[in-house]
Amino acid sequence: MQFGIFSVGDVTMDPTTGRTPTEAERIQAMVAIALKAEEVGLDVFASGEHHNPPFVPSSPTTLLGFIAARTERIVLSTATTLITTNDPVKIAEDYAMLQHLADGRVDLMMGRGNTGPVYPWFGQDIRNGIALAVENYALLHRLWREDVVDWEGRFRTPLQSFTSTPRPLDGVAPFVWHGSIRSPEIAEQAAYYGDGFFHNNIFWPIEHTQQMVRLYRQRFEHYGHGSADQAIVGLGGQVFMRKSSQEAKREFRPYFDNAPVYGHGPSMEDFTAQTPLTVGSPQEVIDRYATMRDHVGDYQRQLFLMDHAGLPLTTVLEQIEILGEEVVPVLRKELAVGRPAHVPDAPTHTARVAAAGGSRTSGITAVDDVTGVSPEHAQVTR
Repeated sequence: MQFGIFSVGDVTMDPTTGRTPTEAERIQAMVAIALKAEEVGLDVFASGEHHNPPFVPSSPTTLLGFIAARTERIVLSTATTLITTNDPVKIAEDYAMLQHLADGRVDLMMGRGNTGPVYPWFGQDIRNGIALAVENYALLHRLWREDVVDWEGRFRTPLQSFTSTPRPLDGVAPFVWHGSIRSPEIAEQAAYYGDGFFHNNIFWPIEHTQQMVRLYRQRFEHYGHGSADQAIVGLGGQVFMRKSSQEAKREFRPYFDNAPVYGHGPSMEDFTAQTPLTVGSPQEVIDRYATMRDHVGDYQRQLFLMDHAGLPLTTVLEQIEILGEEVVPVLRKELAVGRPAHVPDAPTHTARVAAAGGSRTSGITAVDDVTGVSPEHAQVTR
């Protein structure tokens, strides 16, 4: 199972000091967070994509490419790639290039974002959000798997005999997670392609998360990619830790109360009761997250949001150290107990190349990039 950090890259005033970091400081902080995550043994660093203040990560490939050059092991992902407003041709080329530069340590999480105005900024209509997600990903999927593509759809100009370059590393496209917190159509899309489904449940009660993951698992099995418990699931989370619960709550409360998203709303106690936010000791975090599989089954990726709400970088790095040294090692052991042998690990580039029957050389494979099943044995024929 993979554990990691995701960042939305918000530039937020520290409510305890009144100081707001500069954009340059915030960008460099995200780099430092990724480096720290690798140092303490975490598996993934993921960056959001936003095109409006107070967020800075408008170009995830630039950020992740820079981090790739300074790391060796950690998987570099997006926490959102805007499949609705980015040109799928540009996504195909940008992330294939990043995949080569990072030697395969790249995957993506497709999403529609959380900012309605981004649609007209990029020439689209929010009322077409789901249709854009479906059509654009259908094209992206083909661009990574076919050397020459002819295409005609509703939302972009046609393509004639187009080849996306560079081709995916070793003939295997970056693994794709479809991220959604509320849309069953996206869970359906993930299941159709046999891709991963990431439910970023940081604002939702576990009952809603359970319902969305169950739908995805059922449809994954329906489309012939494997049994429901072999579907590839990821979850989001939020934690703040100190040695004692009282100390953690006292320190985090002003950040929670003034956070740009949930500040000035429900109390911290109400929010932690209804969502995965856990403010307490490392053992309390372990106890809370060890139970997640009771609700969604054995899953493959758990990402934590830890650098939000104006927390200073020094505090965030301390939190990552606690997570990597005290929490994740215990969770790895606890979540491995009773895990069925047929439940897959989180996909990695090397494992997927091997599953496809290939080797670390270029060339397009003709088998499903998740299960290794050839198209003629799959139920999906689109």
